[in-house]
Amino acid sequence: MFLNDSFNTTTNGSVLDGPQFSPAMDKFISILLVVTLLIVMVSMGCTMEVPKIKAHLMKPKGVAIALLAQYAVMPLTAFVLVKVFRLTGTTAIMVLICGCCPGGTLSNILALGINGDMNLSIVMTSCSTLLALGMMPLLLFIYCHSFPHLQSAVPYKDISVSLVMILIPCGIGILINRYRPKCAKVITWVGLIILAIAILVLFISSSVAVGGSLLNLFSPPLMAIAALLPLTGFSFGYIISSIFKLKQRERRTVAMETGCQNVQLCSSILKLAFLPQEVGILFLYPFVYGSVQLMEAVVLIVLYRSYQYYKEHTGESYLPAAEEDKAAKASSGTTGEDQ
Repeated sequence: MFLNDSFNTTTNGSVLDGPQFSPAMDKFISILLVVTLLIVMVSMGCTMEVPKIKAHLMKPKGVAIALLAQYAVMPLTAFVLVKVFRLTGTTAIMVLICGCCPGGTLSNILALGINGDMNLSIVMTSCSTLLALGMMPLLLFIYCHSFPHLQSAVPYKDISVSLVMILIPCGIGILINRYRPKCAKVITWVGLIILAIAILVLFISSSVAVGGSLLNLFSPPLMAIAALLPLTGFSFGYIISSIFKLKQRERRTVAMETGCQNVQLCSSILKLAFLPQEVGILFLYPFVYGSVQLMEAVVLIVLYRSYQYYKEHTGESYLPAAEEDKAAKASSGTTGEDQ
C-alpha cells in the first residue's frame, strides 16, 4: 500500500473527504449489480449464434481492431487528459486506472441498443477481459511506473470472475436461442426491462446514500474527463474500424466496446490499492464515470435510432439489422454495410 502526501486534501479542486456508501448500501448495490448482470448476460446470449461466433474467432479482424483501440487509445487518452488538466497524486492515478481497464459488459448491452453485432460484441468483451490479466499490469507499469505498489493491486480474481460471469450466462442464452428461439426473444426483452429498472434503482439508491446526485460531488476537471474519455473512445473506435473497412454493424460494435470501460474493475483496484480514508470520495468516481459514459452512449443510440426511423419513413433504403447478413451474402462486390 503506497501513501501520497495529497491524501485527505484538495487536489485540483477535488475534495477527497466526503460521503461514502455505508456497508449495507455497498452490499445492496453489489448484489443488485450481480443479479442484474447475470440476467442481462443470459438475455444477451439469446441474441447470439454459434456459427457467427466461430466466424469471428476464425477471422478475428474485428476483435483485433477492438483490442487495439481498447488497449492503445483509451490508456493514452487518459494519460493525455491527466496532463492537460494537470492532475496529480491519487486523482491522476484514478483516471489512469479507468483508462487502463478493459471493456465491460455495458458495451454488450449498448451494442444491442445500437443494432450492433452481438456475436462480435461478446467475443470482444471476453477477449478484452482475458487479455486484461496481462495488459493491465503492463499498462499500469507504463503509465504509473512511479507508484510501484499499484501493479500488485490488479484484481486478478475479479477479472477472472468477470470473465466467468460473461461466458456462463451467455452460454445459457445461446442454448436457449438454439433450442427455444421463441423463448429467446421474450427473454431478451425481459432482460432489457430488468436492466432499465436496475439502473433507475441504482441511481436513486446512490443519490440517497450520498445525500445528493453523484454528478455534483466532483470538480469540473474530473467531470470534463468523465465526459471526454468515453466520447474519445466511441469516436476513435468507429474511426479505426472504418479505416479497416469493417461492416457498419461491426463499426458500431467496436465503438461501443472501446468507449465503455469496466468500472467495476476500476473500483476493485481502488479498494485494493488504497485505504478508505486515503482515497476518500474518489472511490465513487468510477460510478460517476460509468454514469456519464452510459448517458453519452444512450444519446448516440437515440440519434442512430432516429436516423433509422427517418430513413424507413422517407422511403429511402433501409435495412433492418437482422437482415443485413442475408443482404451481404446476396450482394456481390459490396461490403454488406447497412444504412
